Amino acid sequence: MRIRLRFIFSAFIMFSMAFSYGQSIRVMTYNIKFDDKRDSVNNWQKRKAEVIGLLNYHQPDIIGTQEGLHHQLEDIKKGSAGYDYLGAGRDDGRSKGEYCAIFYSKDRFEVVRSGTFWLSLSPDKPSKSWDAALPRICTWAQMKAIGQDSSFFIFNTHFDHVGKKAREESVRLIMNRIQEIANKAPVVLTGDFNFTPDAPAYAKAIKMMRDTREVPGITPYGPEATFNGFNFLRQPERRIDYIFVNDRIRALTYACITDSKNMKYPSDHFPVVTDLKIHGLVR
Repeated sequence: MRIRLRFIFSAFIMFSMAFSYGQSIRVMTYNIKFDDKRDSVNNWQKRKAEVIGLLNYHQPDIIGTQEGLHHQLEDIKKGSAGYDYLGAGRDDGRSKGEYCAIFYSKDRFEVVRSGTFWLSLSPDKPSKSWDAALPRICTWAQMKAIGQDSSFFIFNTHFDHVGKKAREESVRLIMNRIQEIANKAPVVLTGDFNFTPDAPAYAKAIKMMRDTREVPGITPYGPEATFNGFNFLRQPERRIDYIFVNDRIRALTYACITDSKNMKYPSDHFPVVTDLKIHGLVR
């Protein structure tokens, strides 16, 4: 009887550990600023080492990037050991124009399927709609933990900076696509949304997903504002970069990272990072 009870107790402990120690992953969203050749101070060649260094130091497992051009993404891939990326340029659906590329740790995850759609009334081809100034996209991927059957979805986007209606309609479109593509699976949504928390588009987003900065029990680290405009001496004022999750994911931490060197920021946005526990991923 004692041996049987000991076996049952051991089995219970092992089950409890597998259930409670759901594997955490570190997710980052980062607008790396497109390589503006006209900017002699903040062009890519002047700051790419700092962007790559930041990523290598903080070691996120998944990075939703915005604005990166193809050569910038290749530079990051070459300079950041262990990462690969997926995505498409917004201008032609291949390699032209800005991406919403998703970088991921090849040691931890593999891509099951992925795609890109446009934030417009014609989402399956390069296009823009409503009052948007530019074509905007959302890139997504189903990521599978290596050695496990479980997976989750990451959606990464960049909303229009001009069109208020476009931002609201983009929220609606993305939420519909999440439901179609991911169904009830765990979902992370990252991006530069170009809206602040008092905007109607934000209110629409949090009806469906949770803002990881506002999760009860988490004390956010760093400033609230995420856009710095490369201005080191001015206090940032606007929070426009977010990481949202659905109810299959629990946020453990949240930080807005203000790393700099010689009084210069690596990008005109701060990266936002959160540690997440995803239902189904176990140690």
